[in-house]
Parts: sequence; C-alpha cells; structure tokens
Amino acid sequence: MALIAWRPRRWTLLAKRHPSAALLAAQLMSLLVYPLMDDGSGGRLLFGAVALVVVPLALWVVMRSPLMNWIGWLLAVPAMVLTVLGVLFGYTVLLPYSAVLEAALYFYAAGGLIAYMLRDHEVTSDELFAAGATFTLLAWGFAYAYFACQAWHPGSFTGFEPERQRRWLDLLFFSFSNLSATGLGDTLPVTAPAKVLTMLEQFAGVGYIATVVSRLIGLSILREAPGN
Repeated sequence: MALIAWRPRRWTLLAKRHPSAALLAAQLMSLLVYPLMDDGSGGRLLFGAVALVVVPLALWVVMRSPLMNWIGWLLAVPAMVLTVLGVLFGYTVLLPYSAVLEAALYFYAAGGLIAYMLRDHEVTSDELFAAGATFTLLAWGFAYAYFACQAWHPGSFTGFEPERQRRWLDLLFFSFSNLSATGLGDTLPVTAPAKVLTMLEQFAGVGYIATVVSRLIGLSILREAPGN
C-alpha cells in the first residue's frame, strides 16, 4: 500500500518540477484522440475536451516562465469560454475566435519556454522537456492559426479531396510537416493569408532549430568536453 500511495506523489512531484513535460505528454497523447474527430458534433466535443485540458497546461507553463503571467490569463480565459460556447452550445461561429486566442496563448507560452531555455547555461532534463514542448506549442499554435484562416477564408487550403475543407488533423499534420521542414505536400496553401502563415511557420521552424536546438546541442557538447 505504501508503494501504491508513493507512485501518485512521485508523478505529482515530477509534474510540479517539470510542467513542460506534462504539457508535452498531454499534447502527444491528444494525437491519439484526433483521428476520432470529424465535422460532426461528436468530433467537436472531442476537440473542445482536448482544448480544455491543454489550454490550462499551457497557462501553467506560462506561469512558470519569466514572462508576464497576466497576459497568459487574458488569452486563456476567453479562449476557454469561447470554446465552451462554440462546442457545447453550438455557437460554431465563435470557434475561429477561440482558435486565434489559443494560437496566441501557445505562441506566448513557446516564447516563455524559449526565454527560459536561453537564460540557462546548463542543459538538464527540464530543458530537454522544454525543447520538445516548445516545438509542439509552435506546431499547435500555427494549426490553430490555419483553422481560423480557413474559417474566415474558405478554400485557403487544398489537397486530396480538394472540394472539402481541411479537417483539424489535416491542418495539424500540415503544421508539423511545415515546422519540421519535412515538406509533405498532401495539404497546400492556396490563398494569400494561408501562404503568409505558411511562410511565417517555415521561418519559425528554421529559427527555432538555429537558435534553441543548436544552443542546447552546443551546451551539451561543452558539458561533455574534458575539463568541464
């Protein structure tokens, strides 16, 4: 019984010490749910349920970062309210506005984690969790931006079955491919706003690797060098 009681405390302690790890785990686990989503009410409910879990975690990360916390609250609270109204009460017209706020929150949280990683001069497990969480925050942030872009500019993206709108998983897959420079072309931007967002994400992906990832690699090499 003592061992069983200790395990929850251990995971709680790890979550408190590494909030970015909890966010990263939640983001990756949500990928298992996204294939179940569609354009119906059930898919929207899953979409809202995932958002109501991940958004507070993103806010938690912001609260642990050196950035101003009140900005995170101003972004997170309206985003959650609009998500609830849009998903549970059928006001789907509000979902693009919620997506914009969530994208802003994710970008803000990513900026907080980047500032945190650049401030430290030693690579620990927390920095590695933060590096992974930052990538997912950027990927989800741009996916939400694409979601809003498609809602306000129908036909912004094309691909297989070009006559339909891109689903959430399509936009998230496009965001991951774009940010990681994989360049898989099953979804393509068509309108000017979609192309601008795509170029911004490409720039963000290259900049993230050039600054944050390369710095973490350099610090790791210095730590392992003889005499350090």
